[in-house]
Amino acid sequence: MDANQIAYTANERAPAVPQWLNKGDNAWQMTASTLVGIQSMPGLVILYASIVKKKWAVNSAFMALYAFAAVLICWVLVCYRMAFGDELLPFWGKGAPALGQKYLVIRARVPESRHRVTTDRYETTEPFFPMASLVYFQFTFAAITLILLAGSVLGRMNIKAWMAFVPLWLIFSYTVGAFSLWGGGFLYHWGVIDYSGGYVIHLSSGIAGLTAAYWVGPRLKCDRERFPPNNVLLMLAGAGLLWMGWSGFNGGAPYAANIDSSIAVLNTNVCAATSLLVWTSLDVVFFGKPSVIGAVQGMMTGLVCITPGAGSIV
Repeated sequence: MDANQIAYTANERAPAVPQWLNKGDNAWQMTASTLVGIQSMPGLVILYASIVKKKWAVNSAFMALYAFAAVLICWVLVCYRMAFGDELLPFWGKGAPALGQKYLVIRARVPESRHRVTTDRYETTEPFFPMASLVYFQFTFAAITLILLAGSVLGRMNIKAWMAFVPLWLIFSYTVGAFSLWGGGFLYHWGVIDYSGGYVIHLSSGIAGLTAAYWVGPRLKCDRERFPPNNVLLMLAGAGLLWMGWSGFNGGAPYAANIDSSIAVLNTNVCAATSLLVWTSLDVVFFGKPSVIGAVQGMMTGLVCITPGAGSIV
């Protein structure tokens, strides 16, 4: 074969494959990002649309769909670097676009701000993949946080109010928690550890959801008396996508295809299965029969429970 027909010889490297790039780590990070994205789209879209009453199905699904799209645009325009950029305040980064070739093709830094290791020594973690992979991976975390929050106000919040709420909460709440812990902020320097979102995602969305539900107010009394899912089979399908996607949620947290990610994936699934079986057994003990809704609740409880330390338990 004519050597001129070969794009790159053995001694050359393609521009898209710099010396520091580890293809395995990059492939896993993009796979994990996709798995987390599937949790939201279509996982929680299906779950929310099917677990509520039929009259709220479209509105509930649209809340999740809108949040996924709105968070992405806000994330790349300003929010990523508010959460992972250079320090502006001890709890906030300097907002700026995470777009453009010069920024996205450089080696990722997690977080971008330096960490003081000793009095005179700083350290910065640098995975073996580009910034573009990190920006998208962290976007999927931000998106699912807003969509989890939406579960607290299904059937009681107007879609127009939700459209305004999503970017405001992302900018003024999520980025604060993310920078404080994962972006090199004050909680990081206090030694707080959050493996994959126990505080940044689950605690923050839970507290915000409870607060939002309080201020929005309860549903009508007739709606609270009986609240059956409008489609149990679709509810299970959405829950299944949520479960399977969680392997990327916790498995992608080490930012590498290593032993830690393998342990995290196994722990995630074992905890979810254990919680599902325990919850189902308790339904039989206390109510005389198993419940499919109880099984889904147990599964989700197990997934949330293991997230803060999935890679730390052996």
